[in-house]
Amino acid sequence: MKKQVRTSFLTAIIVGIIGLSFLAAGCGSDIFSKGLAGDSPGNQSEQPGETPSPSPPIEQPSEPAKDPESPGEKPNPPANTPDYSTEVSNKKLSWYFIANSEHQTPGIPDSAKFITKYGGMYVGDPSGQTIYLTFDCGYENGYTPPILDALKANGVKAAFFVTKSYIDRNPELVRRMVAEGHQVCSHTATHPSLPDVSDARIENELTSTADAFRDVTGQEMSRHMRPPSGEYSQRTVRLTQQYGYATVFWSMAYRDWEVDNQQGAEFAYNYVMKYIHPGAVILLHAVSSSNAEAMDRILKGLQEQGYQFSLLP
Repeated sequence: MKKQVRTSFLTAIIVGIIGLSFLAAGCGSDIFSKGLAGDSPGNQSEQPGETPSPSPPIEQPSEPAKDPESPGEKPNPPANTPDYSTEVSNKKLSWYFIANSEHQTPGIPDSAKFITKYGGMYVGDPSGQTIYLTFDCGYENGYTPPILDALKANGVKAAFFVTKSYIDRNPELVRRMVAEGHQVCSHTATHPSLPDVSDARIENELTSTADAFRDVTGQEMSRHMRPPSGEYSQRTVRLTQQYGYATVFWSMAYRDWEVDNQQGAEFAYNYVMKYIHPGAVILLHAVSSSNAEAMDRILKGLQEQGYQFSLLP
């Protein structure tokens, strides 16, 4: 008798278990997962229909965070602004122009003509007499003070493209440039070849230089950048614009940076006067003794020919 009771009891338990199994299968397994979602706020993204009350809503930023390693997208770009979400070439190019002695705008290769699309420039208005005098300053060689003296004596304003190390080592000269009305522009922090470095590195090259300038002068740096060694790509010119800077090349230059191979004041003067043209962006290096010795004569000679110096637009 006891054996029969135990058998009946076990049979009832087995039947009950089988019945519950069919019930669970018919209702679907989410009857359990929903309970888990409510208990664990971390699972709510897997269950969009559920909003567990213990977990407060997370505020979303008005704009998505940008990956510093990629150009990213700009919301609502203004008219004629490039689409920063598209990929562009990073083929390294070296800037050059095709000089002439007819006082006409030098030509540039077809591969470089995209620079204007991204706010870059190498020349001004060829129909007027406005010209732009610019100096690259990677380090100080003792010739910037006499160059500044000549500029001041002739009432000429120029643009100085400086590195961060130049600012750090020559704060008084940088403050003098500002005080006398010149533009101080970026030549990057460490003078890298821009196509060889990441987007984030380019941004840091610009921002750290601007920060150093602000620390020294209390002012904002002019939003113009000259690429080190004249090396650039479509990517770097576009990225420079995206970071708020115009890439500035040049339409006149000579090998004046070779401090052990200076050709003298007469050569410097004759070169500038031979190749000057309306709208010229003149690149000179402030480390050159030839430029420093010829500067007063160059400025007077250009003014006598009717040229007017201007700051970069």
